[in-house]
Amino acid sequence: MWRGQKTWNGVAILAHGCEPIVTRRELPGDPDDTQARYIEAAVNGVIVTSLYAPNGNPQPAPKFDYKLAWMERLLAHAKELCAAGVPVVLAGDYNVVPTDRDIYAVRSYADDALLQPAPRAQFEKLLKQGWRDALRAVHPDAALYTYWSYLRNRWPRDARLRIDHLLLSALAAKRLAAAGVDRQVRGEAGASDHAPAWVELKEARAGRSSPRKRGPGVDSRLPLAPSREKERSKAKSERRPLLVIDGDYLELSCAA
Repeated sequence: MWRGQKTWNGVAILAHGCEPIVTRRELPGDPDDTQARYIEAAVNGVIVTSLYAPNGNPQPAPKFDYKLAWMERLLAHAKELCAAGVPVVLAGDYNVVPTDRDIYAVRSYADDALLQPAPRAQFEKLLKQGWRDALRAVHPDAALYTYWSYLRNRWPRDARLRIDHLLLSALAAKRLAAAGVDRQVRGEAGASDHAPAWVELKEARAGRSSPRKRGPGVDSRLPLAPSREKERSKAKSERRPLLVIDGDYLELSCAA
């Protein structure tokens, strides 16, 4: 399932071995907003979103105002999802760098919409609703990044940001088994400027699966070791479903 439009915007949810049940094709709150930035579906008993928040540049300007208004609508809908009593994964490109630790050098992005106090405060409000940042929950001290622009030679210089997030509702957080960023994919020929971010959830029924033992924090600046890469390749063939968001990759695995 997907929703797209010409030029920049588009979101999608792909599932392996099951058919997503669409619950929403747009973010509620503004019937006049026709930009393809949100889609939502039930997959294997989990509500999954694919969102692409507005970039907001340049700021201050109408695009930044739209970014803040869109995030307010997301806050309102996320609050309802969080209170629904079901496992939810609020996944996508938020176009927000939550804190200074999520960017390589604040000074070079000081005027960028991604780092402004207002959208950062909105992201913090999301977390205070009860959402759990899956990447930080599994790797609280690791250097984790998801985005390297093609401009100004940023990939070779390792000038990176974390703007892609997988937020879990309370019930989904209880099933969290693993999460990470496959940094090495960003270095492949013709790759997106985003690296794949992924999360794995345990089977809901007790006794069917156990969480993967968490090791030390993984530095997303380094390629995976051969043994880890082999493990990830095997796991990928067993995972379902796969989420593709804005041409980038966010994966959700629900163990069978």
